Amino acid sequence: MLTLPVKPAVASPPKPLSGPQKALRKLGLNRAIDLALHLPLRYEDETRLVKLRDVREGEVAQIEGTVRHSEVKLGGTRQLLVTLDDGTGTCLLRFFTFYPSQQKALAVGNPLRVRGEIRGGFAGLTMMHPAFKAAGGALATALTPVYPTMAGLPQAYLRRAVDAGLARADLSDTIPPDYLSQIGLQPLWNMREALLFLHYPTPDATLSAMEDHSHPAWQRLKAEELLAQQLSQLQAKRERAALRAPVLGRVTLGDAVAISAQPWELSGPADHAASSGFAVSADAATPTLHERLLATLPFQLTAAQRRVCEEITHDLLQNVPMHRLLQGDVGSGKTVVAALAATVCIDAGWQCALMAPTEILATQHFAKLVSWLAPLGITVAWLTGSQKAKERREMLALIASGQAQLVIGTHAIIQDKVQFSRLALAIIDEQHRFGVAQRLALRGKLVDALEPHLLMMTATPIPRTLAMSYYADLDVSTIDELPPGRTPIITKVVNDARRGEVVERIRVQIEDGRQIYWVCPLIEESEALDLTNATETHAQLSAALPGVRVGLLHSRMPVAEKRAVMSLFTGGQMAVLVSTTVIEVGVDVPNASLMVIEHAERFGLSQLHQLRGRVGRGAAASACVLLYSTGDAPRLSETARERLRAMAESNDGFEIARRDLEIRGPGEFMGARQSGAALLRFADVVLDANLLAWARELAPVMLDRYPSLAEKHVLRWLGAKAEYLKA
Repeated sequence: MLTLPVKPAVASPPKPLSGPQKALRKLGLNRAIDLALHLPLRYEDETRLVKLRDVREGEVAQIEGTVRHSEVKLGGTRQLLVTLDDGTGTCLLRFFTFYPSQQKALAVGNPLRVRGEIRGGFAGLTMMHPAFKAAGGALATALTPVYPTMAGLPQAYLRRAVDAGLARADLSDTIPPDYLSQIGLQPLWNMREALLFLHYPTPDATLSAMEDHSHPAWQRLKAEELLAQQLSQLQAKRERAALRAPVLGRVTLGDAVAISAQPWELSGPADHAASSGFAVSADAATPTLHERLLATLPFQLTAAQRRVCEEITHDLLQNVPMHRLLQGDVGSGKTVVAALAATVCIDAGWQCALMAPTEILATQHFAKLVSWLAPLGITVAWLTGSQKAKERREMLALIASGQAQLVIGTHAIIQDKVQFSRLALAIIDEQHRFGVAQRLALRGKLVDALEPHLLMMTATPIPRTLAMSYYADLDVSTIDELPPGRTPIITKVVNDARRGEVVERIRVQIEDGRQIYWVCPLIEESEALDLTNATETHAQLSAALPGVRVGLLHSRMPVAEKRAVMSLFTGGQMAVLVSTTVIEVGVDVPNASLMVIEHAERFGLSQLHQLRGRVGRGAAASACVLLYSTGDAPRLSETARERLRAMAESNDGFEIARRDLEIRGPGEFMGARQSGAALLRFADVVLDANLLAWARELAPVMLDRYPSLAEKHVLRWLGAKAEYLKA
C-alpha cells in the first residue's frame, strides 16, 4: 500500500484586525469583562414619541412626521433644509454635511422619525443634524446607550461588541451580600443585574439619576470599583512588606528620641544638629554625616522638616522597603530633607540616586547638593542624556564601582547601562512628572535581591481624600510650614490690554536691581488658540527695554544653550528671562522678584502655583502678574475665572490644591497616577467618600477571609493596571 508523505500542518497567520477591532484595542477593550464594564456616557430616550406642540427648547425629542419641503440652499455655506410636519406643528431640519442618499431619504412626502435637540430662532423650531430614519416600526423598550468611542468605531459596532462582552463575561458576585447591605445596597442589585441595567435602563429610570450616577445600580458599580482599588493597593503594600531592603543605620530611632529631649552640647552652627531630633553615633568622636551636614547648613530646620526627617529616618532603619511620598508647598525645603536622607544612606555604606524630570531641575539639585555634601567628602556623580560619551563612561564607571555615593540626574539614571554597586535609596523629585514605567525601572535596580527604599517628592500637595484613595499604599509625610524669611507674594490678575503697564513695572524693577520671569504657554503660533509665542514676546520685550539683557528659554533649545541662558540669569547678568514652563519647578533665583504669566487663563491651577513659586525666594517684596486674554469671547470661562480667583486669594499650596480639586475633579487632578489611563472611571473619591471609607475597611477583611474572591475582584476590575499601583 502506497502512503503519501504527510505535510506538516502550517499554522495560518492571524487575520489582520479590522479598523473597529483596532479601535477597541486602543480603548483597552480586550477582555469580555472590559466590554461589559465599558459603560455609557449618556442615554438617548427612543422609547417614546413627542408631538411638536409639546416640545420645549433645549430638550432632546423624538418626533414622527412627513417631509413638506426639502431644498439645498447655496450661497455662503451649502445647507440642506428640510421642513417636517407632524400635524401639530413644523420643525426645520438643517444639515451642513449630507450625501445624495440622505437627500433621497429626506425627499418631500417621505414619512420620517427624527431625533435631536430642539432649538428656537427666527425660523421657528429647528433641529441641527438630527438622527433620522423611516417612520414606523417598534419603539425601543429601554433607553439607548451612547458609549465613549473614537474615530473608526461606530456606536452600532460598539453596542454589538458590548452585548457580546456582557454575554461572555463572568459577572458572578465577588462581594459577600452582608457587606453590601452596610452601605444600603440590597442583594437585588447583584453585579449582573446592575450592569445590565446600566447598559439598558428601563424607560421608568430617570435620565438625571442615570447621568449623575446616583442610581443604586451606579452606586453598586462605584462601590465595586473603589474596593478593587483599595484591595490592589493593600496587596501591593503587603507584598512590599514581604520584600527586604538594606537597613541604613548608624542612627537609631531610640537615640533620636533621647537626643531630641536632651540636645548635645555643641557650639556654633552645630546647634542645628541638636535641634534636628537626630542622634549622633554612639562614638561622639565620629559624628554622622547627617550631623555634619546639619552643622554646616546656614539655616535651621523648621519643626515640619524635623518631623518628616524623623519619619523618613525611621523607615530607613527598617529592613522593609520605604515607600513614602514627601509633599510640601513650593519653597518648603524638600531638597534639604532629601539631602539629609541621602546622608543616612551614604553613612551606612550604600548608594543613593536622585532623579529629576528635567535637566534644568537636575542641574539645580546637583549644584545645591554638591555645595552641601562635597565638603563632607561625599562623591556625587552626574548623569543626563546630553552628556558627552567620555564623561558618561566616567560617570558609569564611578557608579558601577560604588565610588559615586550619590547619583543625580534625569531619566538617564534608569537606562539599562547604568549599573549601581549598592543602591539603597532612590529619591524621585516631582514624581508626578514621571510615568509609572520609569518609577518601576528605578526601583528595579536591585542589589543582591534587596529592594531600594523609595522616597517620592512633590510640590503639588494632594488633598487628604485623594491621598486615601490614590496613594493608599504609600506613607505620606507633609511639610506644612514654610521656612522663616520667605517673602509673601502679591498676586494680581491683569487684562492683557494693560500689557504696557506691566512692561513699565518691569522697567522699575530692573532699575531697583531686580530680575523678572515672563512665562509664555506655547513655543509656536497656534491658530486654534491664537497665543503669542515665546519668541515674539522675547522680541517685543527686547524692543521695549533697550539696553536690558532679555533671555529666551524653551524646551526645544539645545541643552548647552539652555544651560548657558540659565547660568546668565542665575548669575544676575540677565535681567529678564522669557520662558515656557521649563522653569516650572526647581529654578531658584532669590533676586527674581516679579513673575509675569502670559495667557494665565490657559494654565492649570497647580501649574500656576508652581510658576509663582519661582519668585518670593529672597528678601525683596515679590509679585506675580497673571495676564489674561478673553480673545474673541466677551468674557473668560467660569473655570478660568475660578482658577485666577483662587490664585489671587491664596498663596497656600494646600488650599490651592483643594480649590483645584473642586474645579477639575479627582480624575483630572491625579491624571492616571501618571499611567495613561484613569484608575477610577466611575467613582468620585470626594462625592463618594462614604463608599471609599467602606472600601478601605473592607479591603483587609476580604484579603484575610476571602482571598480567592479578592483576587477575582481585582483581576476583573484592574487586570494589568494593578501593576501601576505598585509604583
